[in-house]
Amino acid sequence: MKRLGELEAQVMEKLWSSSEPMSVRAVLKGLNRKEAPAYTTIMTVLDNLHRKEMVERYREGRAYLYRPAMSRVDFDATRMAEVYDQAGDREAVLLKFVDSVSEDEADQIRRLLGGTGGH
Repeated sequence: MKRLGELEAQVMEKLWSSSEPMSVRAVLKGLNRKEAPAYTTIMTVLDNLHRKEMVERYREGRAYLYRPAMSRVDFDATRMAEVYDQAGDREAVLLKFVDSVSEDEADQIRRLLGGTGGH
């Protein structure tokens, strides 16, 4: 999976937060930016995301509507797995990650792995 640029990530966040497919204009209107990008810029970003298989699109009238091809959770989990798979020293990377989580997060991991969650 390719990494998302800043504007791509903002567009994906907008799509993930919507329960309905969105037009280019709706995505543009929903972006929280000081200076709004041009309509054609958002159209290009959505086209690039479609080529990367991050969004699905279908025609409604003369315009395309876009929706995420995967959930935010699936996207994040895939990214985490890719980073881990590409790690040189996987054990060291995993240990560093485990050391960085809070106690509550460690308890969640234990529960998910079937542990007791206690110390």
